[in-house]
Amino acid sequence: MVAYSAPVDDILFSLREVAGAAELPDWDDDLASDILTAFAAFAEGAIAPLDAPGDAEGCHLENGRVRMPAGFAEAFAQLSEMGWQGLTAPERFGGMAQGPLMAAMVSEVFSGANHAMQMICNLVPGAVSTLLRFGTEAQQEAWIPRLASGEALSTMCLTEPGAGSDLARLRTKAIRDGDGWQLHGEKIFISGGDQDLSPDILHLVLARTGAAEDGVKGLSLFLTARSLAGPAIKITRIEDKLGLHASPTCQMAFDGAPAELIGNAGGGLAAMFTLMNHARLDVALQGVAHAARAHAIAASYAAERTQGRKPDGSDAVLSDHPDVRRMLDEQRSLALGARAMAHITLVEMQRGRGALVDFLTPVCKVFCTEAGIRAADLGIQVLGGYGYLTEYRIAQTWRDARITSIYEGANGIHALATATRGLRNTEGVAAFDGLIGRLTDHPQVMALREDWRAARDAVAQAETAAELATEFTALTGTLFYRAVWARIARVSAKDDAARLSRRVLRTRPGWHRAA
Repeated sequence: MVAYSAPVDDILFSLREVAGAAELPDWDDDLASDILTAFAAFAEGAIAPLDAPGDAEGCHLENGRVRMPAGFAEAFAQLSEMGWQGLTAPERFGGMAQGPLMAAMVSEVFSGANHAMQMICNLVPGAVSTLLRFGTEAQQEAWIPRLASGEALSTMCLTEPGAGSDLARLRTKAIRDGDGWQLHGEKIFISGGDQDLSPDILHLVLARTGAAEDGVKGLSLFLTARSLAGPAIKITRIEDKLGLHASPTCQMAFDGAPAELIGNAGGGLAAMFTLMNHARLDVALQGVAHAARAHAIAASYAAERTQGRKPDGSDAVLSDHPDVRRMLDEQRSLALGARAMAHITLVEMQRGRGALVDFLTPVCKVFCTEAGIRAADLGIQVLGGYGYLTEYRIAQTWRDARITSIYEGANGIHALATATRGLRNTEGVAAFDGLIGRLTDHPQVMALREDWRAARDAVAQAETAAELATEFTALTGTLFYRAVWARIARVSAKDDAARLSRRVLRTRPGWHRAA
């Protein structure tokens, strides 16, 4: 198995040269390099070695509590002691007060090293942001220091049986209890709903305070915790999943669990979207991490595996064969391009271009997660029969990557949002068009932009935009990806950048024909 090696240089190049982070007034290049290098060393030495054995051992429910795989508790203790859980928390709460770009670098490496463990730990930044924006001073004082220190981890409790993407169907109720509230109901698919890493778990729970007919307007956001609720929160099951075996996905029953309202009654969806918007870009970077990891495994294997002959009669390795090089090039292109797409979105967020970020976020979620799945699938093909075996790690990469196109909003939901709400965001649409022009004036990209403009107008005028949503979002993502690659080729000094760019740009996609 190929040991994990964090793509530090690629990440820094993407942020500095492609996304333009160095142009931001508060960007500290030396600090970014130091933070990323330090976390990469920790991830390679302490977190990544637990990935394969954690996948093999999995999590277990024993007497109502989740037992994590061997070594996870010790690694989390080190992670917390080094302060990584408080990376984005304000200094007054014991955090490092670092912004989204630093968090994105660390998150990608964390996902590449051990996606299952990252799943449990990386809801904390979103929880901190939610408390800072909507929580009372008392709630902030009570919970942010615990989250920053690792004393508590957090969850996001939305999904219920029969209520996945359609949040209007949520039935978990919050009932007044004096000055507080009690939660009654069931939640499913809750990542890290229980674990034995942190002493406490903060649960952010979306529950109904209004009538069922109020739909999403009757939903409010609450906090409760293992330490507050005790036996009023029960873990009834952990799911047996295709991948992420070391991340406990829990079914939870709330039976009168004491809770506090976060923000205003009826404003739960707006508060929860603070968590979800953070999570969607984080999931995009999970896709990037899997694409990069898949390429690293496949490239290493292809460089060593003897197969066939060269034209001169000498032994060839897999990477000498054009079809294998094609697959390796596609993996590499997807990893570099998808990463730059996510980084550009984050840099635009730092610039305060909210309408553009709102348009780009679902596009990145779709493109980057599908890039991770595609690269992992190509990796299996490169390794052939060995790729189908568990010991070479590429099969786990595919299994772990597969969920990213489903959770935090299925990709079809994001495509629908892009083709409907996204196109109604006229400021964001115009900003995206302008962004493509800022990235490149490459003739092939400009021709594709004209196709995209025609598709944009057709979808905006269509009576049934939903039928065109998948094709339009694919075209939007492809346009962004190709513009990014034209920029990569222009700013990179690496010999393979121009070659990869030519490969990416040389064919016209056909998705626009459907629109």
